[in-house]
Amino acid sequence: MMKEGQAVSSVTEKPVARKRWKLPDETGILGMLIVVFVIFCAMSPNMRTLSNGLVLLLNGAVIGLLALGQTFVLLIGGIDLSTGANIAFMGVLVSLLMAHGVFWPLAVLLTLAAGTLMGVVNGIIIQYFRVPPFIVTFSTMGVMSSLALIITGANSISITQPGFAFIGQGLVGGVPVPVLILAAMAILAGLLLSKTILGTHIYATGGNREAARLAGVNITTTTITVYAVSGLCASLGGIIDTGRLMVGFPTTGLGDELFFSIAAAVIGGVSLFGGVGRVQGAMIGAVLIAVVSDGMNVLNVSSYWQSLVIGVIVLIAVIFDTYRRRSAGVPLSETLRSLLRTHGMRRTG
Repeated sequence: MMKEGQAVSSVTEKPVARKRWKLPDETGILGMLIVVFVIFCAMSPNMRTLSNGLVLLLNGAVIGLLALGQTFVLLIGGIDLSTGANIAFMGVLVSLLMAHGVFWPLAVLLTLAAGTLMGVVNGIIIQYFRVPPFIVTFSTMGVMSSLALIITGANSISITQPGFAFIGQGLVGGVPVPVLILAAMAILAGLLLSKTILGTHIYATGGNREAARLAGVNITTTTITVYAVSGLCASLGGIIDTGRLMVGFPTTGLGDELFFSIAAAVIGGVSLFGGVGRVQGAMIGAVLIAVVSDGMNVLNVSSYWQSLVIGVIVLIAVIFDTYRRRSAGVPLSETLRSLLRTHGMRRTG
């Protein structure tokens, strides 16, 4: 016979709601990466070799660094066209510093500072002079690429400090140093965007700039910061490329690097309209770009076709992003208010 307490308990107890498990937003692009890699491996045994894997990782590291910086800029609705030129100029700068007797660790630090400063200059011009980011970074792209050629007379600069090669050619536990650098930068960037107030400000600025300003976000500081991060990542990419070659070329980075940096971020889910995207997606996009490029090289496909294939992938990603924003059930204004509420920010003015 059921006791009274048991009867009451059975009536008053409510079923426990189960949380619905949701796949990460990057699942689709990760699946595409796996499929593409398997297809290339099936088409060419060379794709599966260890040496080719190391080349793929090294190429992907520089693309990943550029995509990382581009992600910060795209998240506020901007763009940075000067990344490739920064690679060229910073590679020349670090080479010249070492050629004039500066010990390579100090030369690296000075070059990183110069790249960050270049990003700050971009951000200041964009914010204070209200010049569109496309025009500003397009102009600095021309300035930096020309300076690299003018300073060197279009000649390469040999590096005589062998210790510098560790940055571009070294291995730690069998893993290339550039890959470790990228992993460390990606982790720091991911934490900054997801766990700090600055990260919230970046997403808020990209979601709705005017609403973010009224909510107390310092748009000026946020804009300058993201372009500084982009400049830092580009200068680090220039240092790595120079360390791999042990020669400072004034034309390094003036090929497909800019296109690949934007492509990797967009393919990884970072919106060109701002306010949407994560570091994880951009890194997967960078690896996908590296796999496509490397796979087509292994198959001896013309470089012209590589740009065509990647361009089509980017176009599909942008079309999908546009459709997603139009059909989203939650308006951007609601998303913004939710972000600001997370850190206890109040609307002012």
